[in-house]
Amino acid sequence: MAPPASLRSALAYASNFVSQIPLGISNLPNPLSALSPLAPFNTDSSVTPYDPLTGAPSCPLDGPTSCHNNTDTDSCCFIHPGGRLLLTQFWDEKVHVGGSEEDWTLHGLWPDLCDGSYDQYCGMAPRFENITDVLKHYDQGDLIEDMNRYWIANYGTNNHLWAHEYNKHATCINTLAPSCYGEGYTPGLEVVDYFVRAFGLFKMLDTYWALVNAGIEPSYKKTYSLAKIQSALEDFSGSRVILKCTGRHHNVLHEAWYVYFVKGSLQSGEFVPARDTFKGDEGNCAPEVRYLPKRHK
Repeated sequence: MAPPASLRSALAYASNFVSQIPLGISNLPNPLSALSPLAPFNTDSSVTPYDPLTGAPSCPLDGPTSCHNNTDTDSCCFIHPGGRLLLTQFWDEKVHVGGSEEDWTLHGLWPDLCDGSYDQYCGMAPRFENITDVLKHYDQGDLIEDMNRYWIANYGTNNHLWAHEYNKHATCINTLAPSCYGEGYTPGLEVVDYFVRAFGLFKMLDTYWALVNAGIEPSYKKTYSLAKIQSALEDFSGSRVILKCTGRHHNVLHEAWYVYFVKGSLQSGEFVPARDTFKGDEGNCAPEVRYLPKRHK
């Protein structure tokens, strides 16, 4: 189990939790609100709220934001060099087992470099293959259940996908280094922190709901302006959104990438919406795209 939360960590987490609520259009209800009939997730906060520090460093509330600091700072409280985090989602062609026709699914949380390029398999944190076992060891059964619904592999097992995402991307997040956990470190704490924060941010970004509220729904007959889709998602999230498409003419909507900086560590920091331009931020979609309904297997 993670060590008991201190008052400081509890206050920090409350601030972080609120900070993850998207900066939506003024007439849109909060996507976590139990009053919203379209909110797809259980809003009893049973999955993500836990002690996010798990023995990680206590970082100052006024610390620098990633990609916004040119001076030396505590490396355990400042994500560097991969300070531009992308929360990436899929719109799959088929309804997966246990899912629904409205499910956008989670691809990963990627720490790109500030210029938009990226590293991979960095070794800043240890590699793990048995992600499910690690999460079970730290009593994250509810998280595993929701990941099996929303973090789905197209090929192979979900655990294989999770290990791939963790080893390729999380090992490039410097605040997950064992040295940042101090004497209380036990192997796997960084795994819990990565998946809890990634899935927690995913829960705040209900792409299907945001598009429905902009009058954009899956259809075999309609096409939609790419600019309208992008504007709807950027207004909803407060962040820049990169859209990816498939098809011969790159006109079938398939992915949405939300771009954030982080103020503090990944473990307890605040996700700050990023709206600047950078390398690779334009996506690959045609000006008019199709948003196709999911097929049943």
